[in-house]
Amino acid sequence: EEPITFETGQFIELTIPGIGEAPFTPSSRPAMKDIMEITIMNVGKVTEKVHELKKGDIVGVRGPFGKGYPMDSFKGKEILVVGGGCGFAPIRSLMYELFDRSGEFKKLFFRGGCKTPQEFLYRSEIEDDWAKRKDLDLKLTVDKGDSEWKENVGVVTTILDGVEMDYESGIAIVCGPPIMMKFSTKKLLDMGFKEENIYLSMEKNMSCGIGKCGHCRIGTYYVCKDGPVFTYDKIKNFSNIWG
Repeated sequence: EEPITFETGQFIELTIPGIGEAPFTPSSRPAMKDIMEITIMNVGKVTEKVHELKKGDIVGVRGPFGKGYPMDSFKGKEILVVGGGCGFAPIRSLMYELFDRSGEFKKLFFRGGCKTPQEFLYRSEIEDDWAKRKDLDLKLTVDKGDSEWKENVGVVTTILDGVEMDYESGIAIVCGPPIMMKFSTKKLLDMGFKEENIYLSMEKNMSCGIGKCGHCRIGTYYVCKDGPVFTYDKIKNFSNIWG
């Protein structure tokens, strides 16, 4: 058996025979070569069938495709990761890559938000593992809290203030719903981050995976081939980047 390899930020195409195909970004540790984890929300015909699969059922996998995060270029820098909602799935893979290589970076921050506490993916993992790491400055928020929620209440941009890092030379990585990415990017620019240092995961309508069908086009780029990870300066002038 060949090892399973992918770069954090890349995606795969998962095929359910007789049903269809859909793109997903792995949520597992890239260093794990014998397993690939994919976190899938039940929102369509392919994902509905995935949730009905049983152990031993056969699926097809193509990939990995696209360009992931240029991890080596982050060495020696401070890194702020901003995640929201469904973006926690691909962010998980990135965070474990950063943890595995934490000695290579100057400082690591994570700011994450969801609509409610119940919607947090990997909540126990984040609270029991990530929050206890000495190499990570972590804060969480929800749009609407409950009686047990003790952290911040508000959209994710409300916890970006006070991040103590050099914004001009630092790296910011954003992944989540389009509206969250739009306003997080604006906030990061207002804070002083450079456009070329803001990395966005643009998982938009990917289909063929090789830049042929055109479904995922953003301006002059094909998300499946040229992305899905882009710096803001590369795509800022295109009208359709947020949906």
